[in-house]
Amino acid sequence: MTSRRLKEFLNNNLEDLKDKGLYNVINPVEGPNGPVIQIEGKQLINLSSNNYLGLATDERLINACNEATEKYGVGAGAVRTINGTLDIHIKLEEKLAEFKHTEAAIAYQSGFNCNMAAISAVMDKHDAILSDELNHASIIDGCRLSKAKIIPFKHSDMEDLRAKAGEAQKSGLYNKIMVITDGVFSMDGDIAKLPEIVEIAEEFDLITYVDDAHGSGVLGNGMGTVKHFGLSEKVDFQIGTLSKAIGAIGGYVAGKKDLIDWLKVRSRPFLFSTAITPGTAAACMKAIEILSTSTELQQQMWENSRYLKQGLKELGFNIGESETPITPCIIGDENQTQIFSERLIEEGVYAKSIVFPTVPRGTGRVRNMPTAAHTKEMLDEALRIYKKVGKEMKLI
Repeated sequence: MTSRRLKEFLNNNLEDLKDKGLYNVINPVEGPNGPVIQIEGKQLINLSSNNYLGLATDERLINACNEATEKYGVGAGAVRTINGTLDIHIKLEEKLAEFKHTEAAIAYQSGFNCNMAAISAVMDKHDAILSDELNHASIIDGCRLSKAKIIPFKHSDMEDLRAKAGEAQKSGLYNKIMVITDGVFSMDGDIAKLPEIVEIAEEFDLITYVDDAHGSGVLGNGMGTVKHFGLSEKVDFQIGTLSKAIGAIGGYVAGKKDLIDWLKVRSRPFLFSTAITPGTAAACMKAIEILSTSTELQQQMWENSRYLKQGLKELGFNIGESETPITPCIIGDENQTQIFSERLIEEGVYAKSIVFPTVPRGTGRVRNMPTAAHTKEMLDEALRIYKKVGKEMKLI
């Protein structure tokens, strides 16, 4: 029997979310998450996937996954510290370290787990964390879990970061101070000012932490934002996912060997959660091999990104200041954003609405993610639909 108070809480708050345009409807995809997807029997041009390079459906990864599953089974069978560390996990971590130009790496079950694990394993209540105000939710939760003092700084505002770093250091209240930023910000597509952040970190002896979920596979010839700026030797923590450009699932932390050794004995998701599947590890290694030997997929992704951005801008949509394939169409009002997304889907483009709390109130948008797998014909059809719906709703 459901608690009366719980029932009241859920009913009242769910209705409130729906009235404000903040309720998200989840649409099951009937098949692979490629450039075109099927939902309720209808084919839709997919502009909502993080599958930047199309590797989630790449036959080479599928074959690698199948072969490893045949050899090792469908699961690792235990947490890493008991007997869930298979030799294929070690090989993956060696490949990741080589790919990120670090001494070592550690794999986790998701990118979210990386931030929960790594921040709380190193920072505590005697420390402080300088965090960009637009950092991902997983960073925010990792900071909270650490119990360190969280000091937000204005988004990509280096003057504010410098001032707050100086204040924190001068106060003498903290044993360690860390600065955390996304490499690429997932809602606006802008790139962190890493050279300036590293300079400030060196001045005030800050630990540097970059979550490169949307930069790995995209920038720096695929090696990420840190490599893009040539700062591999100057960033302490490099965080990445295996679920976006890599095309599978999981996450990793790359850095110095002693850091990775510490995470292996003190990060809770590593200690208390079963390892990623052998098939996943094999698929990720194949993806890294592909990215390490060719830039063809990245080049195609960037070409498609520029084409879609130009088309949307020429139509009159507000696409913000994105510097990466992430291409928002910023509508503003949450209810209008939801209606816009629904109409796009009805017409044949799957572009989901993004509203508060993912983005600030009044900045609702649909976020487009052109991938290497999209054709010009698909993008032209998407632009035609954007034009039709935009004019119908008087947005352009």
